[in-house]
Amino acid sequence: MEKNNAAITLVIRLSSLGDVAILIPALYSVASRNPNERFLLVTKKPLQPLFFSKPENLEIFPVQTKGKHKGFWGLIRMIRELNHAVNRSKINTIKVADLHAVARSMVVAFFFRLKGAKITVINKNRKAKKALVRKQNKTLAPLQTSFDRYREVFKKLGYDTRLNFNGFYPKENKKNGTWIGIAPFAGHLGKIYPVEQMEAVVRILNDRPETKIFLFGGKEENAVLDEWTKKYEHVESVAGRLPFPDELSLMNRLDVMLSMDSANMHLASLVNTPVVSVWGATHPSAGFYGYNQHPDNAAQMDLPCRPCSVFGNKPCWRGDYACLTGISPQAIAEKVNELTNKRFSG
Repeated sequence: MEKNNAAITLVIRLSSLGDVAILIPALYSVASRNPNERFLLVTKKPLQPLFFSKPENLEIFPVQTKGKHKGFWGLIRMIRELNHAVNRSKINTIKVADLHAVARSMVVAFFFRLKGAKITVINKNRKAKKALVRKQNKTLAPLQTSFDRYREVFKKLGYDTRLNFNGFYPKENKKNGTWIGIAPFAGHLGKIYPVEQMEAVVRILNDRPETKIFLFGGKEENAVLDEWTKKYEHVESVAGRLPFPDELSLMNRLDVMLSMDSANMHLASLVNTPVVSVWGATHPSAGFYGYNQHPDNAAQMDLPCRPCSVFGNKPCWRGDYACLTGISPQAIAEKVNELTNKRFSG
């Protein structure tokens, strides 16, 4: 079987929607700047719809972690399928960009190392992250962003990593009035602004003239979001009601998105929509801030115990989540208003 001299790079990121969304600007830029190479992204199947308008030399290998690729034997099956995909490509040079650095991705990388692949693994700098969130003697210094960590891996593999990603769509502003998106939930309690206080933010923004508010979230949050829709005249919930590309298209038309430290912050960033993000147990310094978002648009409090978690999944040391409850609804609404006023004033 004749093989060519190009390379195929397995890009492994089996993580949450937000972590994978951060990857897109770097991956799309690298793939488009290296058109003679092939890239195979190994990621969870539910995230596959996120990758549209992608470069022609980028393919998705959808991993079914709750199906045929679950557990040890599922991992073996996944490696066999990946190996078949690589052999089918008839490409002689194999590279692996391990952007996850967990047991599953390391086993995959080890298999391809035995086949002569060049392997580069992301440096998560866990020591610095522990110093950032420890209870005493914190080192509150900005860490390298996840986005830059991804680019570093591609650079070590010899790729041109200059950015040319300008978002999924051209920015669309043809509409009447101001459109505000609100995504009030997140995966962990330490990242969720209290529902009662967020409703107060909705109430304040609902009183803006010529304003439409769209609520984003999952189907499991519909009860709260539908209640707000009934109570406030200019509010509409789209949670679980739009296909993924349509949801992103709507985000593209927003003047501003109000979000937690969550996937919606990253999704809005991919369509060049400015985001006011609310931070509690986590902190932008950990490196997970929205792509191209301005640091001043983060709503947060300075507390000696904060941040207490990289991902917001640890119990509050104080027991009261003061980092979130202490941010007033008025302060958040003012940030949203300031941002929309800046956009309209040029």
